[in-house]
Amino acid sequence: MSLYRCALRKQALTPFRRSFSASPRALADHVRIIEVGPRDGLQNEKKSIPVETKIELVKRLAKTGLTTIEAGSFVAPKWVPQMAASDKVLSSILASPPSSPTPITYQWLLPNSKGLDNYFKIMNTSSSAPDGYPTPPPSPKSDAGPALNTSPQNPNESTAPNQSHEVSIFMAATETFSKKNTNCTVQESLDRFAPLIKASKEAGYPVRAYISVALGCPFEGPDVDPHRVAEIATSLMEMGADELSVADTTGMGTAPRTRKLLQTLKEAGIRNEDVAMHFHDTFGQALINTMVSLDHGIRAFDSAVGGLGGCPYSPGATGNVATEDLVYALHSLGAKTGVDLEECSRIGEWITGEIGKGNASSAGRATLARLRREGSA
Repeated sequence: MSLYRCALRKQALTPFRRSFSASPRALADHVRIIEVGPRDGLQNEKKSIPVETKIELVKRLAKTGLTTIEAGSFVAPKWVPQMAASDKVLSSILASPPSSPTPITYQWLLPNSKGLDNYFKIMNTSSSAPDGYPTPPPSPKSDAGPALNTSPQNPNESTAPNQSHEVSIFMAATETFSKKNTNCTVQESLDRFAPLIKASKEAGYPVRAYISVALGCPFEGPDVDPHRVAEIATSLMEMGADELSVADTTGMGTAPRTRKLLQTLKEAGIRNEDVAMHFHDTFGQALINTMVSLDHGIRAFDSAVGGLGGCPYSPGATGNVATEDLVYALHSLGAKTGVDLEECSRIGEWITGEIGKGNASSAGRATLARLRREGSA
């Protein structure tokens, strides 16, 4: 199907949309940051991280002014061991909502219908568990589809008033990465996610869809076809996705390729309001690509405190753009994020120390050095 026809099909759709101010100035001045440290930032760590540390990380981040936090993933522990305790993180958030100055949306990555089914069960059982830590349910015997009768009713109305929850899915922009990551083709991945998106939306959860390796693949190289990315993006929006996180998983993205990709998405009918960019900083290009995206009109970006991150299926990829660096750059341009740079800097230093790796945020280290001189670190 041509991109023109894809665009026409998308224009006929009216899925759930995040609300933005009608004021062009408000849209231009505000940038939403999606903190992915607790999930994407920790998933590639070799050292076992206690669940208490993960919960504490979420609690600290909630106090910074962030409005969206990706808190965990319901993926099989044998594939991503660091996400094994996501059920306990979710239970803790439901039982004892973290203190926050603004309402927060927590996102949960779900790789398949088994993950969605387990997520539904936690949402149903956590509220009745006295300690907030229910026994994890057994996995279903098949992956034929999520058990819809396990879904909570009006989930985002029954949780604490300062929190809501979304689900995320992920797929790849190249065939090789898709086969190595999920053991299926791109089209098969789309077919698998269609019922998951439908079930999530019927249960009341907005859906975020990641398109990984959109600006470079570790197996097929840096020249990923932007038209193929646009076709996948259009398919996901037609299936009901509410936001697309277009990911430079390898950090291979450059300013010209980022600009071309965004132009191609626009030509395919994808709105800027429906896109978040997800940059890794492997080659030091994340902030440059962010500037290109801002010029194009994108106003949502993923990041991780301390520059945490990496992908288990992308050899050589380093961390996400650091939240501290992103906030500093955006504030220097006059944009508003609502995020406390000093507090994020403290958190970045703390969590990288907890997991035994260096703090990759230049702005975070510089901010802490200033705070120490002032005696307020």
